[in-house]
Amino acid sequence: MKNWLFLTIAILGEVMATTTLKSTDGFTKLLPSFVVCLGYVISFYFLSLSLKAIPVAIAYAVWAGLGVACVTVIAWIVYGQKMDAWGFFGIGLIVCGVAVLNLLSKTSTH
Repeated sequence: MKNWLFLTIAILGEVMATTTLKSTDGFTKLLPSFVVCLGYVISFYFLSLSLKAIPVAIAYAVWAGLGVACVTVIAWIVYGQKMDAWGFFGIGLIVCGVAVLNLLSKTSTH
C-alpha cells in the first residue's frame, strides 16, 4: 500500500511542477523555477520508490495518465485554457484507461 502512496506523491509532485512551469517565464523567475525543479525531484524520487513493488508499465501509465488529466484540469481553471466537450471526453478516456489497467488488467499488482 505504501508504494501506491509513493506513486500518489510522485503524481502530485509532477502536477505541481508542470503547472508551475508556465510561471517560470523560461526559467527567468527564480521562485517558480525552484518550485518546478523541486516538484520534478520529488516526483522522480517517489516514482522510483514506487517501482520497488509496482510494475514500471503500470506505475508509468498511472503517473502519466493522472498527471495529464490533473494538469489539464488545473490549466483550464488557473490559466483559462479552453476545454470543449471532446477535451473532457479525452481526459475521461485517460482516466478510464488508468482504471482499466488497475482494476481489470492482470499486469497490475495489488
